[in-house]
Amino acid sequence: MGTIVIPALIVAVVGLIFGIILTIASKLMYVPVDEKVAAIRDVLPGANCGGCGFAGCDDYANAFGDDPNLSPTLCPVGGAELATQIAEILGVEAGEVEEKVAMVMCQGNYGVTKQIMEADRIYTCKTAKMFYGGNWACPHGCLGMGDCQRACNYDAIRIVNGVAVIDREKCIGCGACSKVCPNSLVEMVPKKMLVHVACKSVDKGAVTRKTCENGCIGCMKCQKSCKFDAIVVEDNLARIDYSKCKNCGLCAKECPTGAIVNYRKKKAAPAPKAEPAAEAKAE
Repeated sequence: MGTIVIPALIVAVVGLIFGIILTIASKLMYVPVDEKVAAIRDVLPGANCGGCGFAGCDDYANAFGDDPNLSPTLCPVGGAELATQIAEILGVEAGEVEEKVAMVMCQGNYGVTKQIMEADRIYTCKTAKMFYGGNWACPHGCLGMGDCQRACNYDAIRIVNGVAVIDREKCIGCGACSKVCPNSLVEMVPKKMLVHVACKSVDKGAVTRKTCENGCIGCMKCQKSCKFDAIVVEDNLARIDYSKCKNCGLCAKECPTGAIVNYRKKKAAPAPKAEPAAEAKAE
């Protein structure tokens, strides 16, 4: 009997000692939890897309513990509603949330440019870029292998006719597609801005004409036509200053190659007026 009781007592005593040690350690090493940080983490969507500029939702929430003045408007998934919730937790004003959307700065589809080689057994844009800069005539354009499409968790981007195309209604502005594009063609732009230079080629106009019919040739017609000094041509490429742009679309009308796109909805043509009924002839 003693052979059983003594080992049992030893185990019980050892367990008690370790229990006391762990209790003391938990008191000494206790890290107080910031209730506001915990509350913010609870309302964040958990997408972990990185669109806020942090590694994920946990990092964004924890950042408020270090900087209570951090903007509550950084989460593109939650938008204005989430910003208001975070602001209420922090006891501050939410401020204005500027919605952003991804924009592919290229229109180099199969109809306007050409491939210079067969990319056999190459299935990603990153790999294609490493292989002599890609298989398209324009080295600055979309490689069309779909890295951006695979990175998107919202089904907002597709490869259409060899070039990436954004669905502006589905895009939530997380920026995941922008991070994986080896040619840096996907830019996050204010959603309210509807006029964009969809080209990133800095080659001279004569070179661009040979590689892509839709490329910017640096002719400066857009710059000369803009009444708000919102567009300037630098290094053979037109660039729009969104802080000055009024979405008038005049630059898009003047662009001879169609490099500038305009998402403004066209006004419906007025219905033709009905012909007045012929007056009855007097008898």
